[in-house]
Amino acid sequence: MASPLDLEEQEQLDELKHFWKRWGDLITWLMIVVLGGYAAWMGWQSYQGKQAAQAAALYDTVERSAISGDIALLDRSVTDIKDKFANTTYAQQAALLAARVYNDKDRKADAKAQLTWVVDKASDEGYQALARLRLASLLIEDKAYDEATKQLTAKTPEAFAPLMADRLGDLAVLQAQPAQAVQHYKNAWKGFEPNAEYRRLVAVKLAALGADPEDSPAVESKK
Repeated sequence: MASPLDLEEQEQLDELKHFWKRWGDLITWLMIVVLGGYAAWMGWQSYQGKQAAQAAALYDTVERSAISGDIALLDRSVTDIKDKFANTTYAQQAALLAARVYNDKDRKADAKAQLTWVVDKASDEGYQALARLRLASLLIEDKAYDEATKQLTAKTPEAFAPLMADRLGDLAVLQAQPAQAVQHYKNAWKGFEPNAEYRRLVAVKLAALGADPEDSPAVESKK
């Protein structure tokens, strides 16, 4: 029989899953849009002529199969682009896109495998950080909290620090560590631009813990 603490933890986890189901794709795709233009430019700078065209064409196949729901084609094309053009940003984008589709199709292990590949192989720190963030979310769902913490505390570009801090706050809540949660959420709140919608969401989390984001300075998140 589940203990009250187990039930409370599950309720908190369900709430966080609901939050990420509502907001996670928006967060992810906003980051992909921001990174995408830069990545495409870098892809053409790094790979010339025929090779660049092949990688771009294969990524287009990945994208079309993801949109159409042709999972068999997605499986083949994402494997091909990683095998043939692993060092390109196209391959990294393809793996992130495949991970999203697999997660939506409840192929959690495949989603984690794609994200892990990006974490291990990506040459672009932005894509690597985005993969860590998404991988941490899946690990949190599995209650693999130590592994999630490892992803969220790895070195990432400064632009991702508020998102990482927010997820560390979620982890602290799930582990009944309210003081640490408040510290992480305050770090996240201070890291976002003042007019950022996500900043208001972090403020809601702080309010739920009885904290005001401006009542005291945040401290450095544990690494």
